[in-house]
Amino acid sequence: MPSQFSKSILTSLCSAAVLALAALPAQAGKTVDEIKKRGQLVCGVSTGLAGFSAADSQGNWSGLDVDMCKAIAAAMLGDASKVKYVPLSAQQRFTALQSGEIDILSRNTTWTLTRDASLGMSFTGTTYYDGQGFMVTTKSKIKSAKQLKGATVCVQSGTTTEKNLTDYSRANKLDIKPVVFEKLEATNAAYFAGRCLAYTTDASGLASIRNKEAKNPAEHLILPELISKEPLGPSVRRGDDEFFSIARWVIFALVEAEDYDITQANVDKLAAESSDPVVGRILGKTEDTGKLLGLEKNWAAMAIKAVGNYGEVFERNVGPKSPLGLPRGMNNLWSKGGIMYAPPVR
Repeated sequence: MPSQFSKSILTSLCSAAVLALAALPAQAGKTVDEIKKRGQLVCGVSTGLAGFSAADSQGNWSGLDVDMCKAIAAAMLGDASKVKYVPLSAQQRFTALQSGEIDILSRNTTWTLTRDASLGMSFTGTTYYDGQGFMVTTKSKIKSAKQLKGATVCVQSGTTTEKNLTDYSRANKLDIKPVVFEKLEATNAAYFAGRCLAYTTDASGLASIRNKEAKNPAEHLILPELISKEPLGPSVRRGDDEFFSIARWVIFALVEAEDYDITQANVDKLAAESSDPVVGRILGKTEDTGKLLGLEKNWAAMAIKAVGNYGEVFERNVGPKSPLGLPRGMNNLWSKGGIMYAPPVR
């Protein structure tokens, strides 16, 4: 039998081997290879949801979901502009990801067990914590969702929203009558034409639709109740762990950057001058975390320089000073009363 000393030596050698393997540089997966070969990230987005993903008259895309793709492109390719945006309806989005038409789906999509476990996709993280709400006209005098008994409610098919509406109606004995449309544009048009008493989707989506589509946004009220949890975030095809890790850690890096007051404006200065070990590690000054992801040493710095930290992304696209005017709420940092929290970049 081996001595206790021999066992200790063997244990130490095994531990060292495990650590050595863990420190090996990442091997690029199929998706990463394809992205680098074409020099472009293909990003699936909505057909137009202001604040999240929408194109202007020149075809330039902007929004919170768009910025996630820009940050990933910057980290992988060194250039946030190297993104092709593919607008997708709710029905098209999962097929487009499964078939390889897009590399990543960044399109106000709720993370659920069914989607995560049965559609061949993996969610990279939550970029916006939301909940389903209702919008009505102010002239309806409705102040609460509980007043929607027997009401017609516009809803888009192929979404979690449709099932949540049915569940809420049944649980509260409201006998709500869904008026279902396949496309977002048709749902919007029906509500504003008065075909439905109320409109239901994610509360952030309601704010976006009210701001963009209503002739007078003040004539439409988003009711106070939220009837579901809707964690929204990007997803990638299952089976490519390398790309999944890159997409996930770029998002985490933007949150970590806000935690440590790293901004789009000061990232270069901090990379050159900061003595904070955490800041140095995030920006690739003191440690090379990039090799573990198959990226450059300054991968996070490039992502932050492209779009800013998570707080900047939020404020610019959907925050109180943006046209949407959404409160930070749950999407504030964990240290400021919210639930936005990222594992450490180390």
